[in-house]
Amino acid sequence: MKKIISGISIFCAIAISAQEAIQFQELPFKDIIAKAKKEKKLVFIDAYASWCGPCKMMEKNVFTQKSVSDYYNTNFINARFDMEKGEGRDIASKFGVRSYPTYLFLNGEGELVSRNTGYMEESMFVAMAQDINSPGNKKGSLKDRFASGDKDPEFLINIMKLNANTDYDFAKKASERYFQNKKKTEELTKDEIGFLLYFVKSSEDTNYTVFASRKAEIIKFLPEETYNEFDAQLKLGKIVEQSIDDKNKKINDDYFLKTAEPLVGKEAALKKLNQTKLSYYEQNSNFPEYEKAALDYYKNSDSFDPNELLRAAWIFVDHVKTPSSLKKATEWAEKSVMRSETSENTYILAKLYHLTGNKEMAKNYAEMSKNIAVQGNKDSQLVDELLKQIK
Repeated sequence: MKKIISGISIFCAIAISAQEAIQFQELPFKDIIAKAKKEKKLVFIDAYASWCGPCKMMEKNVFTQKSVSDYYNTNFINARFDMEKGEGRDIASKFGVRSYPTYLFLNGEGELVSRNTGYMEESMFVAMAQDINSPGNKKGSLKDRFASGDKDPEFLINIMKLNANTDYDFAKKASERYFQNKKKTEELTKDEIGFLLYFVKSSEDTNYTVFASRKAEIIKFLPEETYNEFDAQLKLGKIVEQSIDDKNKKINDDYFLKTAEPLVGKEAALKKLNQTKLSYYEQNSNFPEYEKAALDYYKNSDSFDPNELLRAAWIFVDHVKTPSSLKKATEWAEKSVMRSETSENTYILAKLYHLTGNKEMAKNYAEMSKNIAVQGNKDSQLVDELLKQIK
């Protein structure tokens, strides 16, 4: 009889524990959103990874607390997705999940209304949810609210924060409305200046007027020299656009320099021109022009970050055949390896030695790359193929 009672007690304890935990819906993402819309609730998604220690601690120590489960089960449609498996991968990409745990709160339209990260104690986790579960966040589609002319400053700031990396154009429009409605009698805060600088990319942007007219306020938080340099880059942005010949997929060097030099000087104009050419020619797969631009831009390679040089070297490995250019790329890769050896940079250097005919060095660095990859549990397929070619 005692054993039966004991068994019943254990069963009841498990049942009570399960009831006191957050109840996660095991449904496809689209059905989770549909349910939230039907019940006029927000969605809470625990975005986790199987190897994440803090994720496991949240599941064990926080999701099981009565105050947490009571609030979340009453007010949200709750779901959990492993961000490295199945639908989780698409969710991570769509909502910019880059660290774990991440807590996503979505409305019934599937739009992000809040994103938070990291381990939280019980009280903070509930307070966060209470703040997010405001009537404003459940009013409907963020884009519909925006289209209807909503000027609420907190609403616009939230759009900027949530969409800066996942829907830049939408966030930029929200920033423009925010600053257009910012009273001139109210000084810009440090955070507002951060938003302004992030969302102004050219002297043609709507936000540029604010940037130019409120210089006195901005230079309270950053050096005037930095402000002037940033201003010059914004003015160059328009010149870059006008210098691109999309029909022939080329940059008009003469026009750019003629227009840019009076604004920023010859040295700064040349630097911007070469940066523009590198980016444009890579995007358009015009590698002969990329090769010329890279050789010109990185001719004084000691003044550049080795990782930047390594990126150019990798492009040369895949797309350049000129022996002298490959030797120059070898120098760039060597600078990266000299700073620190990784499976990636040693592989690129080995490949360049192979392409330039230095078999012994190619083999040495290929073997080094493989060893580093194996020790770090990384894929060594590329270097294995290279070792076969060398032998």
